[in-house]
Amino acid sequence: MDPTRGILYPARLPQFTRVPPGAGATDLVEWFWIPEWDIVPGRSSRQEVVAYPASNLVVEGGDVGLFGPTTRRLHRDLRGRGWAVGALLRPAAVGALAADAAALVDASVSIDAPGLVRAVSDAMDDPDAAARHARAVEAFSSWLARRVGGLSGEQRLANDMAALLMTDPEIVRVEDAAARLAVSARTLQRLARRHVGVTPSAMIRRRRLQEAAQRVRDDPDADLAAIAAELGYADHAHLTNDFRTVLAFTPSSYRHATTLS
Repeated sequence: MDPTRGILYPARLPQFTRVPPGAGATDLVEWFWIPEWDIVPGRSSRQEVVAYPASNLVVEGGDVGLFGPTTRRLHRDLRGRGWAVGALLRPAAVGALAADAAALVDASVSIDAPGLVRAVSDAMDDPDAAARHARAVEAFSSWLARRVGGLSGEQRLANDMAALLMTDPEIVRVEDAAARLAVSARTLQRLARRHVGVTPSAMIRRRRLQEAAQRVRDDPDADLAAIAAELGYADHAHLTNDFRTVLAFTPSSYRHATTLS
């Protein structure tokens, strides 16, 4: 998968690295993401994202935050000098960090984890970029594996559900995923609420929107009606409405903005 998937304006990114999880955390983390920035005083760099329907656990500035799935475009203005180490969590990890995944939607909570902050911060002091990223991810992975412990069958099924909904373009309805996993649609609804926080249908819509945004950005000549049809939208108007609802702009205006960034 393209490492810029979900990032609306990749050209504006500071130094940004995605790293696979360390041993013991492959069932808990899709990947780690590490931005590092050094912005000229008086300036800022706005980063805008159509996020994955998942929670992120982030170490930054001496704190640890658990950020839930979002229903709208996100943005953050970077200033000064800094870094963050974030984990895009798989559903199996969420229950060990939050009692109610649904309560995290468009919200965040602080996690008391001084040991994690210390280990990741020590790693990020390494002057060698590759070494500091590897050390930070290994420390983060080890901490998370200890925190979550062994996985239940339900947690593994929740992981399988999310992977299917977010990667398989043939899955366009919840019933399609339920049939593939040999469970009921009601079971998927329950798993998604408990371990993700949003519905399976919302996960499918977010995958489709991320793909649409990437195609609009990457191919200035692509026909928008054709993109809509290929991704399962009813028509061009349906695609435009999804863009407006989540991103607050149209595909055409997004395409124009990306040519200027």
